[in-house]
Amino acid sequence: MIKPGKYIHFKGKEYEVIGIAKHSETCEEMVVYKQLYGNREMWVRPISMWEEEVNRDGYCGPRFRPVDK
Repeated sequence: MIKPGKYIHFKGKEYEVIGIAKHSETCEEMVVYKQLYGNREMWVRPISMWEEEVNRDGYCGPRFRPVDK
């Protein structure tokens, strides 16, 4: 379950999850999040992509992981 809060991408940048939304045509669930750097743009990404495991450039693990408080 993806909860609101800070997450770190496997490449090292931090993001804040705002919540979960549904695509208006497909009802696919999307994660709504914003960058915690630069111009702090807001983005959406399918939950399936948010939760997937990445195996790239010597890294093997989750695409995003929660930042410990």
